[in-house]
Amino acid sequence: MERPRRLRAPLLRPLVAEVDLAPRHLILPLFVKEEGEREEVPSMPGVYRHPLKDLPRVGEAALAAGLGGVILFGVLPQEAKDPWGKGAYAEEGVVQRAIRLLKGEFPELLVIADTCLCEYTDHGHCGVVREGPLGFYVDNDATLELLAKTALSQARAGADVVAPSAMMDGQVRAIREALDKEGFTHVPILSYAVKYASAFYGPFRDAAQSAPQFGDRAGYQMDPRAGLWDALREARLDDLEGADLLMVKPALPYLDVLYALKGRFAKPLFAYQVSGEYAMLKAAALRGWLDERKAVLETLYALRRAGAQGILTYFALEAARWLKEA
Repeated sequence: MERPRRLRAPLLRPLVAEVDLAPRHLILPLFVKEEGEREEVPSMPGVYRHPLKDLPRVGEAALAAGLGGVILFGVLPQEAKDPWGKGAYAEEGVVQRAIRLLKGEFPELLVIADTCLCEYTDHGHCGVVREGPLGFYVDNDATLELLAKTALSQARAGADVVAPSAMMDGQVRAIREALDKEGFTHVPILSYAVKYASAFYGPFRDAAQSAPQFGDRAGYQMDPRAGLWDALREARLDDLEGADLLMVKPALPYLDVLYALKGRFAKPLFAYQVSGEYAMLKAAALRGWLDERKAVLETLYALRRAGAQGILTYFALEAARWLKEA
């Protein structure tokens, strides 16, 4: 008689387990501001907006935990923003300064720079906004030049990886050409290749103070109702344009997409466990409805099983500690 439980005995379980999860698979998102004190994000308990002076402590913690790296998001006060998101590509911008600080202090720490404009525009959209006969729209091609400038400024500051997230058509090609022209042929591109117009981004927009001031981003982010063909097309285009790594965002609602991409592209695949996913798990845990450690690790194992080689998660430090304690 077949008895699958024979292989679930305590001494056999680790031997036959196929999915591994280690701190090196985890990337910690960091919200960085110029000055002031560390601020907890109201909708994300345990997640903070860090002033630049706080970064050495966080970088040291990430290295000690054995994380795969960190990814940086800038936070600007509203009065410092403008319609073109100049703070994104300023040589002395907050992310550029954060990169130099972290790489100067911890050269062995992988530092990824999110490459987008939404945190720096006064309207909160990811590109240049125009008025058209049907109302506002984001000018795709005008935005490409600004994204390329942003990636270049991040590479000059010492970023190990640039990660375009604006979902503008052709952004990977524009960035690759700009980087190569300036001699940054060694800097890889982690493309947010498959990024949906999701309800799970709310807490992030709270943290980064980047919510759109009007309309939404459905005109350039992907429709959750679309079939797998849409995800495959987006990933294929970024692959052909020169992306070195591909990412799916959000993570858990799109495990099917993650799994489908893993079997079709010969490039490392990442997943972003976004702010709403974090907030749901954290809120349930704080109310005693879930065992936080078990629930979080289960979700991370699910992402690894679906094909994610790297996982961006706000639980990175806690998960690394839990894994070492196991």
